Formats: sequence, C-alpha cells, structure tokens
Amino acid sequence: MKIGILGGTFDPIHNGHLAIAEEARTHLGLAEVLFLPAGQPWMKSDKPILPAVYRVQMVHLAIAGRPCFKLSTVEIEHNGPSYSVDTIAQLKTELAEPSELFLIMGWDSLLQLPYWREPSRLIKMCFLAAVPRPGSPRPDLKALEAGIPGLSERVIFLDKPDIDISATDIRNRVAQGLSIRYLVPRAVERYIKENALYLK
Repeated sequence: MKIGILGGTFDPIHNGHLAIAEEARTHLGLAEVLFLPAGQPWMKSDKPILPAVYRVQMVHLAIAGRPCFKLSTVEIEHNGPSYSVDTIAQLKTELAEPSELFLIMGWDSLLQLPYWREPSRLIKMCFLAAVPRPGSPRPDLKALEAGIPGLSERVIFLDKPDIDISATDIRNRVAQGLSIRYLVPRAVERYIKENALYLK
C-alpha cells in the first residue's frame, strides 16, 4: 500500500495543503495521505506557533469527509523537537501492513535536505514527493546528490499544484480583520473566528 506523509505546523492548515495532498494522492496512486501536525519543529524553534490542540483540531476539521485523508498525531505526542527521519521510522513500525511511504515536501524543503537529520537514512525509508513552492526554483538533483548519494533515485517531482497561499499571510489577514474566505476550508475559517485565533 502506498501512503503519503504530509507534515507541517499547519498554523493554520489551508487550501494549499489540501491541494498538494490531493495532487500527490492522484499522481502517485496513494491509498491515503497522513497529515502530521508538528509538535516542536526544529527549524521553527525560534518562532511562536499556536498550541497543538488548536492546530490538530483545524486539521481534523479540514479533512473531515475526505476518507483518503487521515490525521496522525505521532509528532504531537513526541517530546522534544520533531525530526522527519524519526517520524518515518516510527510510522514504518506502527503501520498495520508493509507500505511504501512518500514524504510530501516543497521544493524549498528539498533544497534544505542536506541540513536535515540523517538524510541518507531518511531516503532509504521513503520516497520524496517534491511539489512546487512559489518563489523556489526546481532543485538541482545533481548538486544535492553530491551530498546525499542515491537521492536522485528516491525523488519524484510533481509540477503541480503551484498555489501561492501562505499561512503567514493568513495569520496576518486575520490579525488585520481581513477575509480569509477561499484560503482555508469554511470549517477552519469558523473555528479561527470562534476561538479568536491569530488576533493581535
């Protein structure tokens, strides 16, 4: 069984995340896509993020009614910083049946892969599905291969979707009292309003 893994802070989850998950699901023939809200993302340790309880609930609301999309809280339940290599290793031991895992990431994240924890071990456990990110060039696999041998055989490039939606922009719009309609699912929009999230 092929399973996609889409991790992120999801602060908040938005329609761009859903479009990426759906494109990966259909393009790669995935049985399901797991959404993994980060607990303490090591690359954002210097930035304030919303408590996990809110971010998890927004993911839950965003994927409700989509049986191919599932919520996993393995990183939320983990103490300390979250590292993809540890998460993938844990998922491989917990999944009910042997599965091919596809870690879905932006082109910008792929460019940063040499700085991740144990990237060579990571690519032995899963494939990488790289999706466009506005403003990020398509990574040069030959250059990355020099530091991570075998990488080019484990990366699958997706050319779509190229959607320019930013969680930072959404937070700023909420703080300014501007509409976020069509940027996030309606249920997430209501939840943000009802809980007075992202207000200054």
